[in-house]
Amino acid sequence: MPRRLPPLNALRAFEAAARLSSFTLAARALFVTPGAISQQVKALEEALGQRLFLRRTRAVALTEAGRTLLPAVQEAFALLSRATAAMRERERAGPLTVSVLPSFAVKWLVPRLARFRARHPEIDVRIVADRTLANFRHDGVDVAIRHGFGEYAGMRSVWLMAEDLFPVCSPALAKALRGPASLRLHALLHDETTRDWEVWLQMAGLTGIDGSKGPVFGDAIMTIQAAIEGHGVALTRGELVEREMATGQLVQPFAIRMPAAFASYVVCPEETAELPKIAAFRAWLLEEAANWRRAARGPDRSGTRLDGAMPLHCAEPAPKTTRNLRRKPAVPGPEPVTRTRPARSAANPRALARRQGKPGKRRGRG
Repeated sequence: MPRRLPPLNALRAFEAAARLSSFTLAARALFVTPGAISQQVKALEEALGQRLFLRRTRAVALTEAGRTLLPAVQEAFALLSRATAAMRERERAGPLTVSVLPSFAVKWLVPRLARFRARHPEIDVRIVADRTLANFRHDGVDVAIRHGFGEYAGMRSVWLMAEDLFPVCSPALAKALRGPASLRLHALLHDETTRDWEVWLQMAGLTGIDGSKGPVFGDAIMTIQAAIEGHGVALTRGELVEREMATGQLVQPFAIRMPAAFASYVVCPEETAELPKIAAFRAWLLEEAANWRRAARGPDRSGTRLDGAMPLHCAEPAPKTTRNLRRKPAVPGPEPVTRTRPARSAANPRALARRQGKPGKRRGRG
């Protein structure tokens, strides 16, 4: 059975008037008019069926019913005040909960977390590695690293990084590859979708290879491990295989790269974006990403880059906001700028997908 409680505003007016013995002073304290205080008190009296004040010329006095009610109301307000203060303190100084894709967490974020801990030992980080889209209001998530277009209504979205897609395989398998055309003799390893491979092959001008064939794995971590084990060639991003390539577990058999459709963004609600723990983590992430980009610019970055290529899954519309535009920085950096949609031409993979009858797959991550 639901509880029938008096309106909160009426209780606030009653408490202030009783504490100050004046409707006028209560009105000043609550930034309303004396008439508003009088109306709220009258509504409370009617709800309780009892008079709470004796009205006098220059002041008011509590009746016996008012004196009975006042301590309970003051105790309830004090309890609410303490609970609210405790929640705000936890929000500011409690653990920082970060939502991130499992692959990005394992391959890029977690190996770097020790540096954040050394810089901010007062902030405990809680990583939630999940493929579902974080709900900041209900999941207790403070900040998310999302892989998408960067448009999220009501959110502060800051560009973190964008990468190229390129093939990787084990060193042993690389010896058997005699140029990109020899991919037809080996398995293509897929992460969730076969369309990245289809567009990469198309943009590389390779024919006679079915980019939809080959094992499909539900997570990039499994795809990368399959490539390490020599089960085939994977198409992946640099931030996910930097350690494997540094240790020689994986190599890039030929230097043909294609820009990925999505980028990574640091996302949080606009109203909490400047909380110290969130601002500190965001600043650290941007610094780490900038350092990683500088370190990644080396001989392994040379070769052909398919600047016109975009994976077919980019046909997904951007999330609905007041401005339905996709963002991509003109130069590597944290601030996104507006990018218009690619021209609809025969070279555009979206147009090619429609002409070939291949519907785009809707995807959203982070």
